[in-house]
Amino acid sequence: MRSVATCYGEHAVKVSGSYCSGPSNRSCLSPVSAPSMPNAVACIYRTRLSNQKHLLITITWCDNFLGQGLTISIAEDESSPPKCSANSRQLRKMKGAKSFQSGNSRIEVFWDLLSAQFDSGPEPFRGFYVAVLVDSELGLLLGDMDEEPDVIRLRTGLPRAKFSLVSRNAHFLGNSAFSAKAQFSSSGTSHDILIEYAREQNSRNLVLSVMVDRKKIFQVKRLRWNFRGNQTMFVDGALVDMMWDVHDWFFDPRYGYAVFMFRTRSGLDNRLWLEEKKLDMEKEQDNTGFSLLLVCA
Repeated sequence: MRSVATCYGEHAVKVSGSYCSGPSNRSCLSPVSAPSMPNAVACIYRTRLSNQKHLLITITWCDNFLGQGLTISIAEDESSPPKCSANSRQLRKMKGAKSFQSGNSRIEVFWDLLSAQFDSGPEPFRGFYVAVLVDSELGLLLGDMDEEPDVIRLRTGLPRAKFSLVSRNAHFLGNSAFSAKAQFSSSGTSHDILIEYAREQNSRNLVLSVMVDRKKIFQVKRLRWNFRGNQTMFVDGALVDMMWDVHDWFFDPRYGYAVFMFRTRSGLDNRLWLEEKKLDMEKEQDNTGFSLLLVCA
């Protein structure tokens, strides 16, 4: 009997350095219009504490007329027995510390954004750190300031929980092209995702194009009639489902928005090209999937 990955491989699109879909042999080009960057990004991390309690920690980066903003939310993981609860705090200063109670846990947050560098979005990529303590256990540590005394103290003087990124939600306003980054597996690389819609040449029909690392993966033609759908692709040897819903763009343009989701499939049966040794290593790791959600107004 063929494996699940082999069966899906007949209908899925493989993302590789040499692949470029389309009816012609021309190389894939960047879109004519500059892609829109998100004005808000919410990253959801699943944390497993030493007492086996699971938490969901959401870090939201936003860009508004007051500048970059940062909000933290704590919720009990839905897979945990305790009843779900949530607590949010907005961190207004560029550097500081804040403590609050979330359920039965004491939360302490330390952050430093004074030297943070931002690309074309609200999320910093260098020169910052954000640390979250849950009952004096390091539940989350982001950033690259490993040599800072405060970071060294947090990393070496406290027990450390296991955490992983399970979701990224990005919100966009305007434009016809939307750009985001995503890492679909812990061992994979970060990929540039680009979604663009435009009219077909010599036609009134709209076409939706999906690109990964500047390579066109697939197109959706006659978008007005195919406003919902899905496509499967292979990224870093894993199956990734891409789903789109652009109904409101056509039928509720004043208040509506489009939604695009990329979601990995968890489970070893959905992996490709695995050797026996690698299978044994994967079994020891958590099989948490990852999803990228783009909301485009």
